[in-house]
Amino acid sequence: MNKRILGLALPNIITNITVPLLGMVDMAIVGHLSASHIGAITIGTSIFNLIYWNFGFLRMGTSGFTAQAYGARNWSEAVKILIRACAIALTIAVLLIALQWPVSRLALVIFEGSDEVLRLALTYFFVRIWAAPATLGLYAIKGWFIGMQDSKTPMWIAIALNCVNILASLLFVLVLHWDIAGVALGTVVANYSGLALGLLFLRRRFHRDNHLSTLNFQLSTIKESMHWADMRRFFKVNGDIFLRTVCLSAVFTFITAASGRISDEVLAIDALLLQFFTLFSYIMDGFAYAGEALVGRYIGARQSRQLRLSVRLLLIWGLILTAFFTLLYALFSQQFLGLFTSDPSLVAAAGTYLIWVLLIPLCGFAAFLFDGIFIGATASRTMRNAMFVATAAFFLIYFGLKTMVINHYQLTAHQWNNILWLAFMVFLILRGLLQGLRVRKDIYSQAR
Repeated sequence: MNKRILGLALPNIITNITVPLLGMVDMAIVGHLSASHIGAITIGTSIFNLIYWNFGFLRMGTSGFTAQAYGARNWSEAVKILIRACAIALTIAVLLIALQWPVSRLALVIFEGSDEVLRLALTYFFVRIWAAPATLGLYAIKGWFIGMQDSKTPMWIAIALNCVNILASLLFVLVLHWDIAGVALGTVVANYSGLALGLLFLRRRFHRDNHLSTLNFQLSTIKESMHWADMRRFFKVNGDIFLRTVCLSAVFTFITAASGRISDEVLAIDALLLQFFTLFSYIMDGFAYAGEALVGRYIGARQSRQLRLSVRLLLIWGLILTAFFTLLYALFSQQFLGLFTSDPSLVAAAGTYLIWVLLIPLCGFAAFLFDGIFIGATASRTMRNAMFVATAAFFLIYFGLKTMVINHYQLTAHQWNNILWLAFMVFLILRGLLQGLRVRKDIYSQAR
């Protein structure tokens, strides 16, 4: 079982690490143009991160349903899930393209900048939005492969996509001098290249897999995939995941906004501290994806013993990684901060919040793993409700404590920021705790 977990988790970890490369490559290229270009690419990528993050259910929901079909050896249902997910992804993408103008106006309300920065950001947006079908289509394809117990294929797609992005962006900007539109076009080309590769991998899987080779994408199969009862369940689960992601986005957006209201220095400090969380999340998400695949598989196969064993071992791996990252952060936090800033005063100021960095793994590991476990079981209602409670607790603690303290004396920036981080730790703990309390009823009961 450990071999299966690592076989699924490690390629997913590599895939996760490649995700930020798209933004990093774009930033590195425009960084040589002007400060306005840097601001524009920051706003542009933030817009798409906000859009695509909320449609992450296309990957998560697809992997859970597919893993259950795989476990039940219901190959025709696995094909229908793929068609269903791709159809929904295409529909959303077409709507995004059709509504690109109002979306761009809304983005201008959310993000601020000079006229030049906003002009460049909109240029980037109106080019990159055409990658929506490829981007969302890849979400569905990636989720399907993970559900089919194959995490290596998404890894190779991600690596190829990033290589194409680097080469195309360099060509369009440095050789053809297409400015920020060239950066956006490089991302578009990369995403469609990734989609083409994903379709090739799908074709190979259908030809080589004896169970799938007898199936095809006839019109009747497509119609069966859109059966209302199946679509309703698909939308119900994905709707819960969408609402859960909206809450997650709200919390992280608020952390950035609240940090900025405290002071520019606190904004910079919290941006640095969140890098510790991001690194830990890349690793834990790899194991969460393994949980999606294995839990769905064993529920579909009604293998109760294997299901319990996989959950137990995933949590053990989580505790091992928690101990490792806690020790790593305790010993090398200063060096890690030095990778992101050369300002010694900023590094020293961030060091005063080291206690929160050390608590990130302990408070967060269960939230990551149970998300994967519950996605694999398509127990999205519990995920959604846990997120609702955790989000409410985050805001109640932040505003409640801040109000109580202000009634007695003026908050310092340090105290104000500590309240923010305390609320964030409670948010992480509650997500894991509330889902953990429901494992027996919502997960184990499905394999009986």
